[in-house]
Amino acid sequence: MEKRIIASNRKAHRDYFVLETYEAGIVLAGYEVKSLRRSQATLTDGLVSFHRNEAYLENVHIAPYEHQSTHVLEYDPRHSRKLLLHKKEIGRLYDRTREKGLTLVPLEMYFTPRGVIKVVIGLAKGKKTIDKRETIQRRETDREIRRELKVRQQSRKIT
Repeated sequence: MEKRIIASNRKAHRDYFVLETYEAGIVLAGYEVKSLRRSQATLTDGLVSFHRNEAYLENVHIAPYEHQSTHVLEYDPRHSRKLLLHKKEIGRLYDRTREKGLTLVPLEMYFTPRGVIKVVIGLAKGKKTIDKRETIQRRETDREIRRELKVRQQSRKIT
């Protein structure tokens, strides 16, 4: 059995150059886990911040579980959640994010085969509009080349 992806952040690959990736555990409440089992999460606007030598996942939306108990009166779907990383990793990431232009963004959230929820975070550098245009242009040319090759292969099969 392999990992089951809950949510992925496609916007991160469009807006950032991902330099390194790290895998982290996440501290969640039971009703949040149940909500994630239904794939009700959005990583689009998420980021990682540091407070008192600990890493937190900020602004990630986990929808409230519809059958959750009434003892949770005011549930904020975007509250910060603690990430479980080694102290050395936290120190290294903290130092790297202090460099100009580098940030940590969540790329993917998934269940391991044992049922544990993990988050893949990426050390990323923001793309400028010129870089985004180049990426789009490169993608378009690759698509045209593939289309031409496909047409040529089909014409060879016919003759």
